Amino acid sequence: EPKGKIGIVTTKPTQTQKDLSLAYTPGVAEPCREIAKDASKAYEYTARGNLVGVLTNGTAVLGLGDIGPLAGKPVMEGKGVLFKRFAGIDVFDIEIDEKDPNKFIDICKAMEPTFGGVNLEDIKAPECFEIETKLKEICAIPIFHDDQHGTAIISGAALLNACELQK
Repeated sequence: EPKGKIGIVTTKPTQTQKDLSLAYTPGVAEPCREIAKDASKAYEYTARGNLVGVLTNGTAVLGLGDIGPLAGKPVMEGKGVLFKRFAGIDVFDIEIDEKDPNKFIDICKAMEPTFGGVNLEDIKAPECFEIETKLKEICAIPIFHDDQHGTAIISGAALLNACELQK
């Protein structure tokens, strides 16, 4: 049995030689040509539109602090479980061994073609704000900083629920 909390499954048939030739070569050449002509076609021909990168450097993991990217991997896999279970969104968790904000930004930017969005997770302040701000400026995909936005969303939901109970 595989370890960890997440895995990868195919979304198209892969039983026959024909299935495999459509999924890979030579059948995959046509979508590649289409995407080369029009980058937005990646959302039509690939999983990009339903794929979020959960990126961390492990410098502020839960209440554990700076435990490093590898030790934070179970949390990132857990985030992937939540995305899949509650929104049907696929996740690649990416643990990046880099504390320098500028280098971290460069690494994230280089991975932009892979994802439809990025969830920054468990990166310590104040670097997390610098990283998020810069990535939003230079990337054409949504950038979400979980520790900041998630807290705001939950706080707002709590206030709405409290108001509802007071009616």
